[in-house]
Amino acid sequence: MRKILITYFLVIVTLLCACNDDEPKGNGIALLKTTNPAPLSLEKNTKKELDLIGAIEQDVESFKELYDVSVLKGKEDILVAYKVRHMQRFHMKKIEKKIKKLLKEKYPEENFIVSSDYKIFLEAVELEENLKDPNYSTEKAEKRLQEIIKLKKELT
Repeated sequence: MRKILITYFLVIVTLLCACNDDEPKGNGIALLKTTNPAPLSLEKNTKKELDLIGAIEQDVESFKELYDVSVLKGKEDILVAYKVRHMQRFHMKKIEKKIKKLLKEKYPEENFIVSSDYKIFLEAVELEENLKDPNYSTEKAEKRLQEIIKLKKELT
């Protein structure tokens, strides 16, 4: 009788622990969500700068293999982070090569860092969110952008 009670107790505790819902909602499909971050320039926000990064974003978004693009322009570099559609993940190197080729041909004077890495994309979106805060300085943002670029270079 005692073994049966212990067994029932363990089964109930296991079921209660398995049904625990501590995870934040939406974690399971975060890779599939589209955030559509606006392209940003850390430098002066002149019409020419905004047109440039807007055009870059449109050019990269024109690839049917992609579904979300983030463009950040710093003093010297432009970070282009994107998410690849699930069934196209087998062709990621080919997609990145096509994007780099298009950007080099269309904007030869710019220095691009192109990444399909999800962590780089998340860091770029987080930086864009931080830039909405008026207390977040452009020097701090440029430093963070350089850290993201360094992280990208370490990953390759």
